[in-house]
Amino acid sequence: MTSSPQAPEPHGHPTGHTHSHGPAAPVSRHLRKVIAAVLIPFATAVVVGLAVLWPGGVPGHERSGVGFDRQTEQGKVVKVEKVDCADVNVGQVPPAGDTSTPEGREAANAQQGSCGKATIEVTSGKDKGRTFTEIVQPDAPRQLRAGQGVVVAYAPDAPRDLQYSVTDVDRTVPMVVLAGIFALAVVLVGRMRGVMALIALAVSFAVLTMFILPAILQGSNPLVVAVVGASTIMLCSLYMCHGLSARTSVAVLGTLISLLLIGLLGSVFIDWASLSGNTDDYTGLIHGLYPDIDMSGLLLAGIIIGSLGVLDDVTVTQTSAVWELHQADPAMGPRALYRAGIRIGRDHIASVVNTLVLAYAGAALPLLLLFSIAQSSVGTVANSELVAQEIVRTLVGSIGLVASVPLTTGLAALVVSADRTAAAAGGSGSPAAQGGSPGRGGRGRRRKK
Repeated sequence: MTSSPQAPEPHGHPTGHTHSHGPAAPVSRHLRKVIAAVLIPFATAVVVGLAVLWPGGVPGHERSGVGFDRQTEQGKVVKVEKVDCADVNVGQVPPAGDTSTPEGREAANAQQGSCGKATIEVTSGKDKGRTFTEIVQPDAPRQLRAGQGVVVAYAPDAPRDLQYSVTDVDRTVPMVVLAGIFALAVVLVGRMRGVMALIALAVSFAVLTMFILPAILQGSNPLVVAVVGASTIMLCSLYMCHGLSARTSVAVLGTLISLLLIGLLGSVFIDWASLSGNTDDYTGLIHGLYPDIDMSGLLLAGIIIGSLGVLDDVTVTQTSAVWELHQADPAMGPRALYRAGIRIGRDHIASVVNTLVLAYAGAALPLLLLFSIAQSSVGTVANSELVAQEIVRTLVGSIGLVASVPLTTGLAALVVSADRTAAAAGGSGSPAAQGGSPGRGGRGRRRKK
């Protein structure tokens, strides 16, 4: 069985060829040179920045024994016995018997009911095999059970009986299983792209833990470190996941310009709103351990890094949309491509901004509940530094996301249209350079014979 000749299409393409499958057609050599002239110096600057700011490890300090800054070991719950709370003296009722305060009521309640007396065995460190007891109140948010793995804090300066205490539950197994399910789902659905996405994710975490965090702790400017680190993550993740192409390069340029806008706006409004970045126990502990760290700069660095992930999604989507529109109708000019692409971008803006706001609101939900309990007005809540910091973080990031849509769409439309013009002028792969449609030209020669 032989195939019949293919009828020509309006633009000189045979019907057997479609634009919706396979990688995008390569752009002209001139455009590749222009894109390389922009990206190569940028990538070189990023590499130089990494070399200059590379910290070489986290600086040491004397442990304070507060919060996360404690020496910890692994432990296991050997057994749990039920005892009367009053016998183990868990709660101390105020001497005057005053239970009108929340503290007094809590202490009185702690004297009632059955408490858990857990025997804990240390399973790591120099005191491996040592046991101690932990009393768990009946209303404690974390209850212990026999055989459960726990994290224990070690205080070497405390009396021997008080050197160890349970600080948390060991969640290693469920977290590893969940990560395995996530990786499996990504690979099954994304296949090779999914594998590359996981590798890019690992690179991102490596840059964050080996460069960004130690460099900030070493005293480098958090903003400069964030820009260099975010640029490294952006270059690695985008090119690894989407290939070394003009399409990806346009997305990189759009992301870079949007990040610069976010950095500029964040710097202006953090300074204008007098946000210190030192708003809770964790930032207070960081400032106490490393007083030379610029906490407002750390806040700005967090805004830049936090916006990067969503920016990648927006710029890649918009660039791909413009490329696909051009492949569907190569006759579309830059204005038509931009108008079509921006219509897609408007839907993207609405969903992404809403997602970003809800993500920050969800993270700050306990804080918002506290303000609601205190019956504070909206103005009072928004004016507090804790909430104002999240508002600035959300709005600055959202402005950068919104700006990235027309910016990236415009860049993509110009690049792909310029490539179309070059091909029409006689590019080696264009129909014009080949004397029109292959099928049509062949039939013309046969008629002359």
